[in-house]
Amino acid sequence: MLADLLLNFSDEISWLNVFRYLTFRGVLAVLTSLSIGVVAFLIVIPKLRAMSIGEVVREDDVPLHTSKGGTPTMGGVVILSAVAFSTLLWVDLHNRFVWFALLSCIAYGLIGFIDDWRKLRQQRSGAGLSVRSKLLLQSLVAAVIAIILYVTADSAAQTTLLVPVFKDTLIQLGIWFVPFTMLVLVGTSNAVNLTDGLDGLAIMPIVLVAGGLGIFSYATGHAVFADYLAIPFVEGAGELVIFCASLVGAGLAFLVYNCYPAQIFMGDTGSMGLGAAVAIVAVLIRQELVLFIMGGLFVIEAISVISQVASFKLLGRRVWLMSPLHHHFEQKGWPEPRITVRFWVFSLVMVLAGLATLKVR
Repeated sequence: MLADLLLNFSDEISWLNVFRYLTFRGVLAVLTSLSIGVVAFLIVIPKLRAMSIGEVVREDDVPLHTSKGGTPTMGGVVILSAVAFSTLLWVDLHNRFVWFALLSCIAYGLIGFIDDWRKLRQQRSGAGLSVRSKLLLQSLVAAVIAIILYVTADSAAQTTLLVPVFKDTLIQLGIWFVPFTMLVLVGTSNAVNLTDGLDGLAIMPIVLVAGGLGIFSYATGHAVFADYLAIPFVEGAGELVIFCASLVGAGLAFLVYNCYPAQIFMGDTGSMGLGAAVAIVAVLIRQELVLFIMGGLFVIEAISVISQVASFKLLGRRVWLMSPLHHHFEQKGWPEPRITVRFWVFSLVMVLAGLATLKVR
């Protein structure tokens, strides 16, 4: 919006051409969403406390978490608002990829908002959307997104699955692009939601993954770099750098207030919206398998829940002391900050591993 406006005067004022550079606008997007988030949370947190809009702790939750009941929640509304405003401010508004990313993020955020609001209204953790209802809504949104992307794809690269490490392994998905995209969106959104169980645990990995995908977006949208790195060139994908940068800035702003001990939680509004955000970027730049690597923490957290449920139903015993995995370590006596920082380090390593696939071919 602002970038487009300023570029209209670039012929008269030559230095305004700097707004043509993705890297410059990306830095501005980080700073914009970071500033908006820090100020907004400073205002919102006291208001949420005054309105008694606080976290409803599950009856079967970890005993140590009972003290977190009443902590302001639904911080995801501020995060997603900061992302949307910053993105629209600095992006090329004619770019369709950015609109897919924004709308996907907001749509999943709305599903999370409904879930959060129902819990708050009835002051009961189990009053939110049922698992079946949640999955149905997520799947419907994912199906619409996937079908539109498939129908409007204007090059074979946009429906091709790239296998990391192997240089010439490209799989044309065809109509299978639709269910595969649905799986990535629904799976990632729920995996991030499961990870969001400790102060600051989910947001830093989201920041790291968004930053890594931003680098991939830049390379994917640059014909020369894409050819050199042997990845599919997707014209226009470079603008997703602005969206990823906005995610990084808003995520860091939230971390200021969500680090231990948290002053506010993102709620399902944030975790579902942010999960969908990184998922749709990976889909648009054809790096779903790289997302699987970079988001390794989310994958492991989800697997810990699936294995726990499967083991208990089939064998009558539990694999973990408690799931998701971070609760297992809490049960073993690890302090919450130790778990969080160690999981952050693991997430950083996985993001670096994902970035390494750019050259390991």
